[in-house]
Amino acid sequence: MSHEEFISVWDAIEDTPEEAENMKLRSLLMMALKNHITRVGISQVEAAKLFGVTQPRVSDLMRGKIHLFAIDALVNMAAAAGLHIELRVRDVA
Repeated sequence: MSHEEFISVWDAIEDTPEEAENMKLRSLLMMALKNHITRVGISQVEAAKLFGVTQPRVSDLMRGKIHLFAIDALVNMAAAAGLHIELRVRDVA
């Protein structure tokens, strides 16, 4: 039996490195948005108004339905919430 090691769960379950990187970014954005909602203490309805989306969309976010969200949509929601996004790109060592 092979004991392959992965840096991230996404590296293990996605078919390509590109898909894994995409999922890593989406999951980080989703966690940041969920943490913001919790930290600020707003309802899903209030978060939906703030993010410019529907309440069911916020529910999907809170339940971690990552496959329903593109990076662009998550960046837009984060910006609407007043969050600053930073991206660091580095060579794989």
